[in-house]
Amino acid sequence: MKKILIVLTNVSHYANTHDATGLWLGEATEFAEEIQKAGYAIDYVSPKGGFVPLDPRSMKYVDDSIMKFYETTDFKKRALANSLSPQDVNPDDYSAIYYTGGHGVMWDFPNNPELQKIALSIYNHSGYITSVCHGVAGLLKIKDDNDNYLISGKKITGFTTAEEIIAGKKSVVPFLNRPVAKSHGATFVKKRAYSTFAIQDGHLITGQNPFSARAVAAKLIQALN
Repeated sequence: MKKILIVLTNVSHYANTHDATGLWLGEATEFAEEIQKAGYAIDYVSPKGGFVPLDPRSMKYVDDSIMKFYETTDFKKRALANSLSPQDVNPDDYSAIYYTGGHGVMWDFPNNPELQKIALSIYNHSGYITSVCHGVAGLLKIKDDNDNYLISGKKITGFTTAEEIIAGKKSVVPFLNRPVAKSHGATFVKKRAYSTFAIQDGHLITGQNPFSARAVAAKLIQALN
């Protein structure tokens, strides 16, 4: 059985500010917990490898399951302290790649050719590209072998403009997901702000916000089975 690759950010603050950001904890732990319960092994990668910062605001939304997973030695060591670098990853080992969120990903996910190459290789070998919340930023610029945007003609979702306004970050993020997705040919689907929502279109599975990580995992597990 092949593994699932989880992508995490290395960005610790909003650009041109001292405001802290990073991985939105539950988007990693909730997905990983469901995937492991289904019997799949997990690896963690980040654009630079090594240390992964946590978005401090995400710690306000932890529950018992998130905290329990967060406190495991495996998660702290392999995800937060020693995530893999892209060059350490063999795409052939994975059935799917999952892009987590947290605002930091908007700076180090979209323009990373190494991660794009890994994702496309997994996709081209009948694997799945998945994301949640801001993690959709990792999908926006992936191009297929014909130099077309992979999301073109696909239905996807991610953190919405309305949710960005509610979060108070619309003025500091480098772009908004929906306009970029639409400009690259995707149909951006959304539901009520901060409600659980995930959608699958072929081998792309995306979730709208932090409350959608388990929904993405459920769709992926169903697809793999």
